[in-house]
Amino acid sequence: MSLILGVLRIPNVAHGSLYMIGAFMSFTIAKVFGGGATGFWISLILVPVAVAILSLIVERGLFQFLYEREHLMLLLLTFACSLVFGDLVKLVWGAEYKSVPVPHILQGFVPLFGGIPFPLYNIFLLFVGPVVAVVLWMIVNKTKIGKIARAAAVDREMVGAVGINVSWVFAVVFMIGCLLAGLGGALVAPTVSVTLGMDHTLIMEAFLIVIIGGLGNIWGALLGALIFGLSQSLGILIWPQFGIIFPYLAVIIVLLFRPTGLLKSTW
Repeated sequence: MSLILGVLRIPNVAHGSLYMIGAFMSFTIAKVFGGGATGFWISLILVPVAVAILSLIVERGLFQFLYEREHLMLLLLTFACSLVFGDLVKLVWGAEYKSVPVPHILQGFVPLFGGIPFPLYNIFLLFVGPVVAVVLWMIVNKTKIGKIARAAAVDREMVGAVGINVSWVFAVVFMIGCLLAGLGGALVAPTVSVTLGMDHTLIMEAFLIVIIGGLGNIWGALLGALIFGLSQSLGILIWPQFGIIFPYLAVIIVLLFRPTGLLKSTW
């Protein structure tokens, strides 16, 4: 989401819906392969690709015609897409709760900090998150498409003047961002109930994380996610009844001292 916001200047409200679609696709693939580890690992490959293809269709069919319009138009379009995606999910998968089993190799607990049991799957997620961030940083900063995308974010007219099709650059960036949304949905599916509405909470939290990290800054988003998650966990530990308030207090404190975000904004 931070990548799309930084390069395309699109506040993509539909990002959470693509994440939800990824989770439901993961459920279907796991069911097809018998609910075992095979289905889970295959879903980590197929789901992001499927969501990326869906996002490319949407971007080529709708978004590319509004890049020159004001941000409000794009915001309304992404909101409309989120409503459509929600109805499509309901039509395809129904309104019932779904569940995806944790692969056998990642089941169980690991004793940490003096014997406190910690889920092995959560450790796996803690490893995957930074790996994805590093890979995304390398794509943006070390590849040709990444450098062109950064240049287009600053001055798209100049990039177009040297013969580069900026529209397709934006399409590739949008597709990469949505691929990660699908991957996120597939990864989180074994830890939550896969259901309609799971996108709404996520998109609100994602926007807050992107804002406190610095608009469009990938490392800022990672740092913001760490602060948001830790404050939520500490809130549940200290004051369970009002634990949900703590991450929002953390956001308010950060913005009081750093209104533009923790790291440099690309806007």
